[in-house]
Amino acid sequence: MGLFDGLLGHGSKTDVGAAQRELEGVLLPGETVEIAFRTVRDLLVFTDRRLIVVDKQGLTGRKVSYTSVPYRAINAFSVETSGTFDLEAELKIWVSGLPGPVEKTLAKGTDVKAVQAAIAAIL
Repeated sequence: MGLFDGLLGHGSKTDVGAAQRELEGVLLPGETVEIAFRTVRDLLVFTDRRLIVVDKQGLTGRKVSYTSVPYRAINAFSVETSGTFDLEAELKIWVSGLPGPVEKTLAKGTDVKAVQAAIAAIL
C-alpha cells in the first residue's frame, strides 16, 4: 500500500502505469509512481520518493524538461480551482532553492482536491 493509495479520485485522467512507462529512464531502480496528474500538456507525478514535473516545450512537445523535487524541499503550495469564466485550475508549489514557484495549469476535470490532498500528505 503506497503513500497516496485512494487519493486518485474520479477527476484524474492519468493512468499510473502509463506515467510509469512515460518516465522510463527517469525513475530510479525500484522507484514507483504513486499518483499522477496530467496538466494541459504536461505531467505532474508523485513517486514514492519525489515529485517529478514533466514540461513539454515547443509546438511539437518533443523538447521535454524534467524537474525533480525531493519532498523535503517543498515549502508551500497553493491550488486554485476553476471559476465560471476561468475554465482551468492552477497549482503553485514553492520549492527551496528556486526563485519562484513551480506553476502548472491543471486541465479541466482534474480532481483539484486530490492534488491538494496528495501534496498535503507529503508535507
